Amino acid sequence: MPDKIRAARGLGGSYDLTVVQRDADRGPAQDRRDEIEKAVEAEWPGLRHVAVVPVRMLEAWLLLDEACLRHVAENPRGRIGLDLPKGAAVENIADPKQLLKDSLARASEYKGRRLAQFQKRFSQHRLRMLELLDPEGPVACLPSWRAFVEDLDAAFEVLNG
Repeated sequence: MPDKIRAARGLGGSYDLTVVQRDADRGPAQDRRDEIEKAVEAEWPGLRHVAVVPVRMLEAWLLLDEACLRHVAENPRGRIGLDLPKGAAVENIADPKQLLKDSLARASEYKGRRLAQFQKRFSQHRLRMLELLDPEGPVACLPSWRAFVEDLDAAFEVLNG
């Protein structure tokens, strides 16, 4: 964590607010928030920041929006069953990143070489899903998402105050 903050600081410039993401990975979310706070204080004292702490992995948040997943999988009208988790159950999945990769591949309905090429672009697909994430959509049912939004709103209030 400190090395990432150090690298961001090395980019130069001034920032009103920085968002720092760290998965909880089975531990208490507050432990990660404390870890982020400590790293920021050590590497960039005074940097205003908001911690983003998904309960398992950020990819869990993306598994809740089937329409978005199918869109990013380049098959928005696909009908193949994806058996995606619903609601808070998504935060109990052992490896949401792998499930997202598998679900994107299944939703694409590609085969052979085309599927292999599609799967090589997982990082791009994940980024696109994050860009399309509806903050008031299915992810809004998760306490970890609501905590992030509340923290972000509070930071904006301070900035605008």
